[in-house]
Amino acid sequence: MGRKARLSREMILEAAWWILDTSGIGAVTIKSVAEALGCSTQPISWHFGSMTEMKKALWAYAAFRLYGSLEEEMKKMDAVGAFLYSGIRYISNACDHPRVFRFLNIDDPLETVGEEMRGEKSIFSTQMDEFAVRMLSETYRVSPERIGEAVQNTVIYTHGLAVMMMWDRYRLDKGKACRMIFEIGTRMLRDAGIRMNREEMVRWQSMIPGSADAES
Repeated sequence: MGRKARLSREMILEAAWWILDTSGIGAVTIKSVAEALGCSTQPISWHFGSMTEMKKALWAYAAFRLYGSLEEEMKKMDAVGAFLYSGIRYISNACDHPRVFRFLNIDDPLETVGEEMRGEKSIFSTQMDEFAVRMLSETYRVSPERIGEAVQNTVIYTHGLAVMMMWDRYRLDKGKACRMIFEIGTRMLRDAGIRMNREEMVRWQSMIPGSADAES
């Protein structure tokens, strides 16, 4: 019981995250997590009960690690910057944590989390599109319908590129991929009726990984 008490739920999920990030979800088992922690399987079973429940917890833990701070970070930015930043963050996650990205965004979450996911209206809601539409519509006084189409098209493009970046044989430079998202996003928003000046464009471009190095 002493060992069970010392191994917290957070410690187990951290070990499971490390295996997921380095080897993929197929390598995450109660046994492999126990080996990573240097313990028996009993403390893990005690905390989670089964592999199914541990995967559910890992899904939530991984989502928080990659996206948990995103909405708060977006709230500190202007509307267009926040929207573009969300796309850059999505691409960056696919590049920096491809196996975690696949687990969260490519694999069917219903198989992992089950009926708990059915409360979501759409997969797009997990990518901040509803939050972005609201911010952009209120700031620029453009109808939510018009902005919504631009945002949805950008999200679809971003997801497709992120999937390509996830696989080594299709990988581009991360900075280039983020710039592509920046360019398609600003183009879609202009078409939706949002005006952008040069000063704003320069400020937003600074969010692109490697932009400072490229300019120097």
